[in-house]
Amino acid sequence: EAGPEQRSAVERRPLEEFLATAELAGTRFVAERLNIQFVSAQSRTGLLTAQEAQHVQQLHEENRRFLRIPRRPYWDRTTSAEDLKQAERESFLEWRRQLAHLEEEKKLILTPFERNLEFWRQLWRVIERSDIVVQIVDARNPLLFRCQDLESYVKEVSSDKENMILINKADLLSEEQRAAWAQFFEKEGVKVVFWSALAECKRLSGEEKVLAESTSAGSALQYQFLVSDDDSSDEYEDCEDDEEDAWQTCSEDEGGGKVNGIAPKRVERIDSTAVQHAVQEQNRNIRNFSHLVQRNELLEIFKTMHNGPRVKDGEVNVGLVGYPNVGKSSTINTILGDKKVSVSATPGRTKHFQTLYVEPGLCLCDCPGLVMPSFISTKAEMICSGILPIDQMRDHVPPISLISFHIPRNILEATYGISIIRPREDEDPDRKPTAEELLTAYGYMRGFMTAHGQPDQPRSARYVLKDYVNGKLLYCHPPPGIDPNDFQHQHKRCPDSRTVQANRQAKPEKNTKAKQIENVVDKTFFHQENVRALMKGARATMGYRPGSGLVSVPTANSGNVVGKPWKKHGNRNKKEKVRRLTKHLEA
Repeated sequence: EAGPEQRSAVERRPLEEFLATAELAGTRFVAERLNIQFVSAQSRTGLLTAQEAQHVQQLHEENRRFLRIPRRPYWDRTTSAEDLKQAERESFLEWRRQLAHLEEEKKLILTPFERNLEFWRQLWRVIERSDIVVQIVDARNPLLFRCQDLESYVKEVSSDKENMILINKADLLSEEQRAAWAQFFEKEGVKVVFWSALAECKRLSGEEKVLAESTSAGSALQYQFLVSDDDSSDEYEDCEDDEEDAWQTCSEDEGGGKVNGIAPKRVERIDSTAVQHAVQEQNRNIRNFSHLVQRNELLEIFKTMHNGPRVKDGEVNVGLVGYPNVGKSSTINTILGDKKVSVSATPGRTKHFQTLYVEPGLCLCDCPGLVMPSFISTKAEMICSGILPIDQMRDHVPPISLISFHIPRNILEATYGISIIRPREDEDPDRKPTAEELLTAYGYMRGFMTAHGQPDQPRSARYVLKDYVNGKLLYCHPPPGIDPNDFQHQHKRCPDSRTVQANRQAKPEKNTKAKQIENVVDKTFFHQENVRALMKGARATMGYRPGSGLVSVPTANSGNVVGKPWKKHGNRNKKEKVRRLTKHLEA
């Protein structure tokens, strides 16, 4: 328990993986030098073609039953701590061998998964002490973050436990997109709730600000009425500091006794029998609703969803599990109305599970984020989904290529104000931009340059990936059976750049040339009709005489000799005319 700091181990180097396996097995290994296999650099990077993706998907469906999460060995009160730890290590090692068999024998590529046993122990404890296990998934790709085997394991532990899926960040979806997902999960027989921790936090903050303003302007009686009314405020009476430490975190070792005796008193809530009956009816068909629930609705769903025997009498324990960076800690902070759990954009911030009481009889349990083995995605998709840390990325080309494949060219150009190079004449004009083309245009726009004067593509890739993870570049995966291009309603709002360019060409073009500013000398010189080489005695034939402007060109019948003025006026006039000509030319 007092060992080194626990860290999530999703990716390990070959040497670290070898040492960890040796430590788990408790035996010594002898390395063989005859089983060397050369792997090309391009074989495990980049995106799959359509045929390769179809073949891999078929293999995934055939071997899906072998893909499971580790189970905790059977134990009871007579099992000692050392025997339990040893059994857990042996079971975990056997699970690791099964996954290695899938990779080596079946030639399947598994996504990175959690290899630290301590994090799986946290999940086992959360499932055992929870009445309702809630999987929090990202609304942009719910199937990637959903683990069906986890739902099966919850029922294996106890058939009285309930499963639920909480689709977080649902404000990024439109009403039509949420309805499509609600219909899909309804066919699957899974209860889902659409929720947005960030949007609900902003809404509650706005209500608190309005409440504070009305309190300062109104009377004390009006303030008491607003606080006591459950429909207009979500606040409840805070406990003292010493009392808060006693009831907010419950010990893992405590028995099944009631904890309501040390819970603080709260303001009376207006709960009638009709409201409770309506909430129960909503829970039975909750998957049919596609609207965003608020904090009060979510709490009522938690309190009324479980009707069977509970782990603790008179108390509902709700365990929140899921992948890293899907919003488990943010959801808890929004429900509690205060920052009780640390939040970070980097996956793996939560190291240990925590139990927090929202109110007497309702306890939330935050589990560390776990990357579970899956056949669904590639490593590039996991980086784009926020599962793997962006700052620890080693190859930026596959995830940026995936973004270029999902986000249309006109959306990228309109979002960043850049102009991505167009395909050549011998290429498909509708092809997606490559990762190099996108990062080059973005690097030039932001001024991210290397020491050699080239765009810094790795640095640009991190900024683009963070925008994609945060939702600035939005792509929503559709349910199975729906065309992904028809599901992107947000992309249809921005017109195609080629359409805008065609509309501009259809309009009558105006004279867009820059207005030139000329002086009299330049205008007269460049608009001459008869231009000849400048030579002595032929200056007037160019149609220009310094100081007198345009002059008529003498003809042969006039009898005037062009060269006579130079001889008639003498050297004095020559010098004066040369001085004037030089002055005008300099001007």
